[in-house]
Amino acid sequence: MASIIGKKQGGRTYYYLVEPARVGGKPRIVSQRYLGPAEEVISRLSGSGPGEPDRTRHLAFGDLAAVWSVLERMRVAEIVDEVVGERRSDAAASVGTYIALAVANRVVDPCSKRKFSEWWRTTAGDRWVKVTPSALDPRRFWDAMDLVPKEQLKEVERRVVAHVVAELGIALAGLVLDMTNFATYIDSANDRAPIAQRGHAKQKRADLRLVGLGLVVSTDGAVPLVSSAYPGDKPDVTQFPELVEELVARFGALEGTEGEAEERLTLVFDAGQSSEGNYELLDGSPPLHFVGSLPPSGHPDLLAVPKARYRAVDRARFPGLRAFEAEKVVYGKARRLVVTHSEGLHEKQSRGFDQTLAKAERQLSEVAARLSRGKARKAREKVEAEVAEILKPRWLTRVVSTELSGEKPDEVRLEWATDPKARASLLVHHEQAPAPSVPPSRSRGLGGAARSARRSQALQAARPAPTCPRASRQAPHPACSPPTYVVRRSTTAASSHSTRLVPSPLSGCAAGRPGPPGAAQRPVSSLRQVRAPPPQPLPAPRARTILLPRAASPVPASPRGPSPRCGRRARYC
Repeated sequence: MASIIGKKQGGRTYYYLVEPARVGGKPRIVSQRYLGPAEEVISRLSGSGPGEPDRTRHLAFGDLAAVWSVLERMRVAEIVDEVVGERRSDAAASVGTYIALAVANRVVDPCSKRKFSEWWRTTAGDRWVKVTPSALDPRRFWDAMDLVPKEQLKEVERRVVAHVVAELGIALAGLVLDMTNFATYIDSANDRAPIAQRGHAKQKRADLRLVGLGLVVSTDGAVPLVSSAYPGDKPDVTQFPELVEELVARFGALEGTEGEAEERLTLVFDAGQSSEGNYELLDGSPPLHFVGSLPPSGHPDLLAVPKARYRAVDRARFPGLRAFEAEKVVYGKARRLVVTHSEGLHEKQSRGFDQTLAKAERQLSEVAARLSRGKARKAREKVEAEVAEILKPRWLTRVVSTELSGEKPDEVRLEWATDPKARASLLVHHEQAPAPSVPPSRSRGLGGAARSARRSQALQAARPAPTCPRASRQAPHPACSPPTYVVRRSTTAASSHSTRLVPSPLSGCAAGRPGPPGAAQRPVSSLRQVRAPPPQPLPAPRARTILLPRAASPVPASPRGPSPRCGRRARYC
């Protein structure tokens, strides 16, 4: 065992770290290390011994080093300086250097230009870029950016993309296009940023000015290849031609020959870019093949295809995704269509609608309870507007029916009903399981004491024959028309798979999505919206609101447990 011993020399004691061991059966010191006098040992233990630094400085290194090495490999600063030109000799740094510094900050730790110098001091960046602290003033960044007009910015992007594709060997067989917009905090009175405009904000920030962005990326590594910024008040579909034209021009410059482009390039986009003009542009662009998306509601013949034609796409990669192929004339040209259905999206839609329905039921109950107290001051028209706002979410009016009675504010009463059959018709099960046998409606109202089940049955028997409540209008009421079926988009996984089903040699393709043709024939389809059979009308207005008890469902299920038939709670079956 090692130990510390002291040895006196010249009146002073010096300490050693020794390690004894038996040698030839006798104890001997086999290792000895000098520690010094007592003062030096104490100094070492306090952490400030000889040879140790007086202070240290901790700087971020790895992330910035990796980003800057990529920027140098992609020649970002060099290309910017080649396009913009050299600055004056007394300039703190070149325009390319400022652009590269801004890009590095955005990747590593985004902050404003005012905070850049503060962030830069916490990194080891001065090992690669020799700039003075005054050169990192935010005004120097703004001055450099003002020297790059829009035309030169496009040229910089073209050259950088060309170098990236050549340097990294990016495959261009598949390209994905999408558009979005971003909310900014640019002041409304700021006239130096005309691109920031008010429009339909996808971030739900209607109080902020927006900037739109269209982007084309490769399926090989999601590398951005073409970008386009546009005012936030312009629809996405109007910006599609500019991106396509730029893509064609840039791709020809990258590949060199048009023949190679015809064999390789396939563009994928969503239904938001579908228009007759855009499809004409794509048909007239020989280097481009494409996979688009179409609103399923515009193709009822495809929605009527039976489920026997659907086949599983790839159970391992896309579980629950089924599809079939067809050919149809779309936007004036015969195209190959791949109709898909996602069981996962179907289930999510059903769960989401159940939540929306439960919220509407709760709000209607609150309104009915308030009116039943007989002290309301809202006019009948305002109550009707309030009920209409509650039932505004999609499909609610097909499942929930309401009736107002009374004219004076203190006499207005609300009765409402949820039709389980209408709800079941929205959930078309792909196994064609019979819908549970439930009463035609579950009527509810608040105000007055609860009535007995016998009273409810007598009231149901006394109902008049069903008539259209809007028969006076020239056009028939939708509830009195033959049932029609409407579906919305399926899942993004379906669009991703459509790229694989449609090879690039095709001249064009669009993907639709299925829906059921009718109640008797239920194919595999992801329903978002289905018009239910006409619900039974509510009782004629009476002087008082009656609370009708909920009819018992023949499907045995615990009120707290899921129904064995549809996986929902019993009240939604």
